[in-house]
Amino acid sequence: MKTKISGVELRRIAMPLVAPFRTSFGVETSRDVLLVRVVTADREGWAECAVMSEPRYCSEYVDGAQDVLRRFLIPALPKDGLDAQAVGRVLEPFTGHRMAKSALETAVLDAQLRGVGESFGGYLGAARDRVPCGVSVGIMDSVPALLDAVAGYLAEGYVRIKLKIEPGWDVEPVRAVRERFDDDLILQVDANAAYTLADAQHLAQLDDFRLLLIEQPLADDDLVQHAELAKLLRTPICLDESIKSAADAAAAISLGSCSVINIKPARVGGYLEARRIHDLARAHGIPVWCGGMLETGIGRAANVALAALPGCTLPGDTSGSSRYFATDITQPFVLADGHLDVPTGPGLGVEPLPDILNEVTTSSEWIPL
Repeated sequence: MKTKISGVELRRIAMPLVAPFRTSFGVETSRDVLLVRVVTADREGWAECAVMSEPRYCSEYVDGAQDVLRRFLIPALPKDGLDAQAVGRVLEPFTGHRMAKSALETAVLDAQLRGVGESFGGYLGAARDRVPCGVSVGIMDSVPALLDAVAGYLAEGYVRIKLKIEPGWDVEPVRAVRERFDDDLILQVDANAAYTLADAQHLAQLDDFRLLLIEQPLADDDLVQHAELAKLLRTPICLDESIKSAADAAAAISLGSCSVINIKPARVGGYLEARRIHDLARAHGIPVWCGGMLETGIGRAANVALAALPGCTLPGDTSGSSRYFATDITQPFVLADGHLDVPTGPGLGVEPLPDILNEVTTSSEWIPL
């Protein structure tokens, strides 16, 4: 079904985090969020562009995403309408900018699905009506502070703990968490590409802590060295930043670079490509899970729908709204027994609450098509 778009709004909102979130590539205290609203004659579709304020996680950043959407991606949409499946093909001539492309495709898909009354989860092929939730714990100032944070998240009901690590903050904090909490705790670590193959012997010390996986230990552009590292560790390697497409996933699987894949839909260009990666990995017996980028309720709704696919057999970073925000821009996602419900309404199944949205908006521009 073709969706004829009359215009697109690019809206910036400021969302302070409830606590600073530190990784190996920096510290975030607030989110400068770019929302994309596609408007048709009788409905609208929303999406969240998951880029960060600075090009640290990847080459994209908020100002750049807004610029490329305004100048190139939105004007490329055909004026007579298009099916969401065609958005990727229309935008393919523009190199990179996968997060910006993902936001535009998702907003078109949301509008399209609202028009036919179909949910995001139903369209993607969700196999569950709720999903188990993990939480990502940033690098802390001290081990006691880390232990207190982990205890708090376990008390909230999270079923999996992910610890961010970097050189100098790895073996000791992981050991402390494993010794403090039950042996049944599902525990994994995420390096965000902070190590090199020369660190293999050091990383092998993590094998003693019965980790579910180690995520993206080496550079995002080096599948070969990840394959070498996989031979030296007992802990399964999961790739995140290295997987930007289904083709990347196929290469990583073929080389033996990983045995688990974290699918971040924004990183791979959208939820349709994310589903292709899911299907590919499932066909090869590779477990996948849905990662997150500190999304508001708009992005979280889509992530929860993806996390409900049958191949997503590991808990994802689909935390409740209160993990990051005191007040979300949608009705909050609330953890219940360690799970979040998959929205069942048309499209994303959520939409911004007007009063809250207006309160946090810092700018808005309208681009007619």
